[in-house]
Amino acid sequence: MIAVLESIKLSTQFLTEKGIESPRANAEILLADILNCKRLDLYLLFDRPLTDVEIQRYREYLKRRGTFEPLQYITGKVEFYGIEILVDRSVLIPRPETELLIENIIKQYSDKNNLSILDIGSGSGNISIALAHNFPSAKITSTDISDEALKIANKNAVQNNVVDRVNFIKHDILEDDLSSFQSFDIIVSNPPYVSKESFSKLQKEIINFEPRSAVTDEKDGYTFFTVIAEKASKKLNDNGKLFFEIAEGQSNEVVKIMGKNNFTNIVVIKDYQRIDRIVYGELK
Repeated sequence: MIAVLESIKLSTQFLTEKGIESPRANAEILLADILNCKRLDLYLLFDRPLTDVEIQRYREYLKRRGTFEPLQYITGKVEFYGIEILVDRSVLIPRPETELLIENIIKQYSDKNNLSILDIGSGSGNISIALAHNFPSAKITSTDISDEALKIANKNAVQNNVVDRVNFIKHDILEDDLSSFQSFDIIVSNPPYVSKESFSKLQKEIINFEPRSAVTDEKDGYTFFTVIAEKASKKLNDNGKLFFEIAEGQSNEVVKIMGKNNFTNIVVIKDYQRIDRIVYGELK
């Protein structure tokens, strides 16, 4: 029987040979998922032998990771803003950068009750669910064009006990207007913002496994910002705000787009790598 420590060493070597970044961390995260423990707990289990079933499952995990399939799709979950979010290949994997989006909305509205919020591009539901956790009295509407994504989002709402406070709706923001929707205090979106030209330069994990339609607009990267800003300007309450997550190098153009749609007091926020990441503005 092979023990935990030896299995981690062998797995690290395998992932290194496959060209996986941070191979030791990957090996430990995958094994911790199989053993249903925290990664740090593995250090207390170094001498524990793995069962045949655990070894077989670990081999399957490693084989998948060796093809650059993201860890999160293999384990089926990711932590986002203190909550667990289920993910599969129908949805984009929530990123730490998106937590800044949540953080800034919470900071600005921490003393507000009964907020009405629209999240455009539900994906896994991570943004809507995180906001629901932090604004218990808020009414949240979340839209997506993908039936598969909406199924995952609803599962996450059930798992995180907010199913009665987030309404997931199928809607194509590029083709459909928002005339049937109520007005909102906040509209937020982390849209597909990678240009078609830049898509081919992304990591293999993204190119080969994440849903392309959630990553790129197949144009210049500004399609969704343009459409959402125009439609949001007609659906925000007085002093309502529009929040976007953006890619590196997009802030100047997104600020212009928002300005053309009557947004004022536009602010750009950098992420922890000093990259412009969040843009928001107010509708007067």
